[in-house]
Amino acid sequence: MICCRPGRRDLLRWSAIVAGAGLLPALDPASARAAGAARPVNLELVTLTETSAVLTWYTGVPGTDDGLGRMEPAPSDAEVLYGTHPSRLTRTAHGPSGTPYHYVELTGLEPGRTYYYKARSNGVAATVTGLAGGQAAGVPQGDVFAFTTPQPPPGRHLFSIALCNDLHLGETVAGLIGQLPWIKGISQVPGHAPYPEIMARALIADARARGADHLLAAGDVSSEAAPDDLHNAKGILDTFGTYTQDYLVTRGNHDRAHEGAAYSTCTVGRYQGNDCFEDAFFPSGPSYFARDLHGLRVIGLDTYDKPGDGGDSGGLSPEQQAWFEAELKKDPDRPTLVFGHHPLFTENDPLSVTGAHSLDAGQSLRILGSYARTPGVFLHHAGHTHRNQRSVFPLAPKVVQQEVGAVKEYPGGFTLLRVHSGGYALNFYKTRSPEARAWSERSRQELSGLWPQLSLGNRVTDRNSVVRRDLSGLAPAG
Repeated sequence: MICCRPGRRDLLRWSAIVAGAGLLPALDPASARAAGAARPVNLELVTLTETSAVLTWYTGVPGTDDGLGRMEPAPSDAEVLYGTHPSRLTRTAHGPSGTPYHYVELTGLEPGRTYYYKARSNGVAATVTGLAGGQAAGVPQGDVFAFTTPQPPPGRHLFSIALCNDLHLGETVAGLIGQLPWIKGISQVPGHAPYPEIMARALIADARARGADHLLAAGDVSSEAAPDDLHNAKGILDTFGTYTQDYLVTRGNHDRAHEGAAYSTCTVGRYQGNDCFEDAFFPSGPSYFARDLHGLRVIGLDTYDKPGDGGDSGGLSPEQQAWFEAELKKDPDRPTLVFGHHPLFTENDPLSVTGAHSLDAGQSLRILGSYARTPGVFLHHAGHTHRNQRSVFPLAPKVVQQEVGAVKEYPGGFTLLRVHSGGYALNFYKTRSPEARAWSERSRQELSGLWPQLSLGNRVTDRNSVVRRDLSGLAPAG
């Protein structure tokens, strides 16, 4: 379930989006049928590092509808032709054949080079995901697309951290928003494992495979903080490593204390009901903290440290606010990463008008003021919006706020923070197990198929970026 209940103004904005959907490029059914049994669509340049790129797309049967508004899946091959000149695509990469859910990784690229590519299945070029506010597959160049690899962060690689959020263990229907009559939720295919479990397990496998030394889960690890769901979430996260050492967790609005018999065995909540999240992850201390990871100060915020039903803006208690400011003052120059569920502010967000997609505005301004006085803070990781979005605010221009797409649904993945002695890189990866790719593609049909418009990230830099920064005081992992 998408995190917040929209108001009347949100309804009007969403209605405008739906009305404008017809402005996107239409697909010609006759041409699709003529192209063959499997039609490649939804091409996306997901990940772009200095030496690699990840491309995904889907193949379906033209003229069919699986009941969600997309073509029925059609297994096919996956091929990418690429090179450094648009008319000379001399290199070829392949993904697994026999699947409709294609994932191809280009490796061995050179930093700072422009590459041109064409992705295809059955010899037919894949059409791109249409984003009204951006480009999903790179820059169109005639019948090919182009991208330019960045330069790597300067200096030696020290360690990597997987940034993730919104696992929603226990959820059974994705994509619900309030009482909007035209929004239909999407459930898992009968007989398949629950999608939050599939996506969470794929997260752990891919984070480790991509070299993550640590993992930060920024809230909404559960659907509604039921004891069994929290226990399940912790069990899956424990497969990454040891809690509080290898991975850290903060509370989201879905993890708040709840009323009802299902929660009665848990500790009485500070504001309401019973707090099962506290019992699962913070049985002996406050739900906010500071930890040391190889010299990096990591601060975890509880951004729903307040009473409420989860549908309003986030907030810190006065005690947590005071602790946070004191912690920053202890060592203002120390390299510092802050993470918590709610963003400080959200840019280009149709649901931001109620304020329910971010922290309390007054507290956010106060935090940005603290960041301006704390030169060591360089990154604020947030979830809640279920989207990829990179923002820099004038009050703290040296701090990047990185919102990361949800684990549990399209685009379905995590952001890998690679820390070097002279800077850092942020790269979003979709999880790639067969089950995860199938659910990710199925759940992209949320919001009547408009969900990619809001969640993928309009710019490649919303998903992938490099920042030069002196982090030479940090130690390498191990």
